[in-house]
Amino acid sequence: MKEMTIMEHLEELRLRIIRVLIILVVSFSICYGFSSQISELLLIPLRDAIGSQGKVVFTGLLDKVIAELQIAFWSCVFLASPFWFRELWLFIRPGLYDEEAKIIRPFILVGFFLFLAGVAFGYFVIFPFTFSTLMSYGVQNVEAMLSLQDYLLLASKVLVFLGILFQLPNIMVILGFMGMVTKYSLRSWRRYIAVIFAALSAILTPPDPLSMMCVWVPMMILYEIGIIAVSVIVHPYLAKKHME
Repeated sequence: MKEMTIMEHLEELRLRIIRVLIILVVSFSICYGFSSQISELLLIPLRDAIGSQGKVVFTGLLDKVIAELQIAFWSCVFLASPFWFRELWLFIRPGLYDEEAKIIRPFILVGFFLFLAGVAFGYFVIFPFTFSTLMSYGVQNVEAMLSLQDYLLLASKVLVFLGILFQLPNIMVILGFMGMVTKYSLRSWRRYIAVIFAALSAILTPPDPLSMMCVWVPMMILYEIGIIAVSVIVHPYLAKKHME
């Protein structure tokens, strides 16, 4: 562990923020060049769900431009995640002992794959199910006119949110190694976490119980996986370290 003053911590934080901003600017420039292709990819689940019952439209002259700027931003957050994960790790690293850093380091890579898993879950599971449910809800035989800009912004935010949400087991393990949580504290928080996840699920999904459960259940599964990981990985390590 490297001892640092408050000013040194603030300077380190400033440096990491600047680097993250540079990473995002560069990746944004790249993603903007492919924003049309990314938009088409995001539209596939929606078009499959609406079929011939509706169409995606834009109503303002700048809607397509603004939509592609938004897509480029959220795409750069996703595609540059390995690099800003690294910057986050480099900021946390000085506050850890060498043994802690050695153990936690692999979980940074795990975090990236969990981020990918969250995005894939949203795109291949949540989107098709949610869109199909919405299209079958209420009055039928009416044509849907869906805003291109609103959909692309919502889809991008949801995918990034799910990518971050899938970090939950990883974060729980890291906090366990840092001594901030235990399997006992995590179990005692289970009922409160369930309520929080239920509220998030209600916000993210259409107003029906089935859609809400499709988001709430995976959230709770991730939390339980985190508890198991803390029990199996963190506690044996800490017990062994204590005996030594």
